[in-house]
Amino acid sequence: MEAKSFSVWDYVVFSALFVISCGIGIFFAIKERKKATSREFLVGGRQMSFGPVALSLTASFMSAVTVLGTPSEVYRFGASFILFFISYTFVIIFTSELFLPVFYRSGITSTYEYLQLRFNKVVRYAATVIYIVQTILYTGVVVYAPALALNQVTGFDLWGSVFATGIVCTFYCTLGGLKAVVWTDAFQMIVMIVGFLTVLIQGSAHNGGLQNVLEQASNGSRLHIVDFDVDPLRRHTLWTISVGGTFTWLGIYGVNQSTIQRCISCKTEKHAKLALYFNLLGLWIILVCAVFSGLIMYSHFKDCDPWTSGMISAPDQLMPYFVMELFATMPGLPGLFVACAFSGTLSTVAASINALATVTFEDFVKSCFPHLSDKLSTWISKGLCLLFGILCTSMAVAASLLGGVVQAALSIHGMCGGPMLGLFSLGLVFPFVNWKGALGGLITGITLSFWVAIGAFIYPAPDSKTWPLPLSTEQCFQSNVTTAAPPELSNRPIIADTWYSLSYLYYSAVGCLGCIIAGVIISFITGHQRGKDVDPLLIRPVCNLFCFWSKKYKTLCWCGVQHDRGTEQDNLENGDAWKQGAESVLQNGLQQESLTHVPGYDPKDKSHDNMALEKMTYF
Repeated sequence: MEAKSFSVWDYVVFSALFVISCGIGIFFAIKERKKATSREFLVGGRQMSFGPVALSLTASFMSAVTVLGTPSEVYRFGASFILFFISYTFVIIFTSELFLPVFYRSGITSTYEYLQLRFNKVVRYAATVIYIVQTILYTGVVVYAPALALNQVTGFDLWGSVFATGIVCTFYCTLGGLKAVVWTDAFQMIVMIVGFLTVLIQGSAHNGGLQNVLEQASNGSRLHIVDFDVDPLRRHTLWTISVGGTFTWLGIYGVNQSTIQRCISCKTEKHAKLALYFNLLGLWIILVCAVFSGLIMYSHFKDCDPWTSGMISAPDQLMPYFVMELFATMPGLPGLFVACAFSGTLSTVAASINALATVTFEDFVKSCFPHLSDKLSTWISKGLCLLFGILCTSMAVAASLLGGVVQAALSIHGMCGGPMLGLFSLGLVFPFVNWKGALGGLITGITLSFWVAIGAFIYPAPDSKTWPLPLSTEQCFQSNVTTAAPPELSNRPIIADTWYSLSYLYYSAVGCLGCIIAGVIISFITGHQRGKDVDPLLIRPVCNLFCFWSKKYKTLCWCGVQHDRGTEQDNLENGDAWKQGAESVLQNGLQQESLTHVPGYDPKDKSHDNMALEKMTYF
């Protein structure tokens, strides 16, 4: 198709996003120049408040994949995507109540430090390498997505857009560190909401109002939201979204370095939890905006689908094509939408770069060189930001080969995030699991999730499970309109129509459950971990919820972990917690310095804070 052009005002609006983003990075580079420590650079001095962190979390994970991909999903498959609000709710509850308290109270900077505290260095390094590979792949997808949008609406060179995105992200991330990333994310979140609202208001007005949009969407079967079919091969049903989506997003939120790094940068645990819950509100708002944008887009194109008519070459181009038609006589607004898409990308890429630099510095550099000066540590951290900025930008080339951006992004997270979720669950919930079970479970989970995902890539699912809802081209004026036909599926093994046809949202569940089951079995075969050797601070006794009526059964489910050595709060207040856990920590090979990683507890606020860390020395 012929690309439509930006006006001068479009360029002004779009350029303002980059200028302000870079300006925030420069501001924090100047403001924080006297606090030149790696801790200040990577975790913001652990003194952030919940407001900007909540906006940052939402902006980072509601990327251009959401801005471009979700409306396209709704346009083609219907509004069942709205059911993700169930997944988001479960994910935030589990993250804030199960994972966050352990990570926050242990005072770690990299989430993978926990794995060394709980198991050993081998498990920690294996998980870190997997995370680095996963994040670089995922970031490549979200860099490619807005570049595609810009190419669609302006004719800009696709790869020139990719490198421009990477350069800007790397610039302000390298200069300003986590504080620059968080505050830039907050600004970009506002841009995303304004961009969506502009599309919603003008789009609904252009198509006869919201009531008319919903009526036409209903006539086109786009409002058949709840499907109770339990078939795991169906792409989107109530169960695949609510169950599979929870596993997928919990791998993204609950144990992801990028999320936990922002949470532990908060001044207290209470602020960290508030950031997560306010972030949930932001997730709901962006989800609703994206779903309604898809419904409005269907109402607009219901009689002439630009995808099947050949006006565009890929479904991910639907949203930018719609915006250019909608705002054809309104200079500046197409630029606002593209800025909206790029806001999602800049926030996600910057968060990924900062997280990658953090885990590399904490898990590899500090392990090899534990006595680096603050100044040298900061320069190494900045150098790592630069390195990963280049790698993430380069990986965008591979994203062009992965198909739809939503499915590609969530598939990457499912393949790697699921086994990682299982690994951390083994550590937090199953105190009897040893390091051999953890490592064997991780390998099993990775093998299973990659097996099903790669098989699905080679043998796509039958069209009866994944084919879009009907799309019309009756009123298209092109003479070369063609009707898309389902792909012919021949010479397929039996497993292709069962295992390989599993909904992509279940990839994470397969990896997570496979990891947990294998980890438990291997631990019992090789000799399970003795509970008395495990620090109670590293275990979340979820069994207390189910055995609250019997102290005997609670103690039995603790598997020997001494949770009854006084309350957790008392231990933290009188300093006994880390002393009692010292022996088991040292058995895992940590240096003596790591025992200082216990933050303070505020009995008045009933929350843990990071003020105690201010007086500690980090090597």
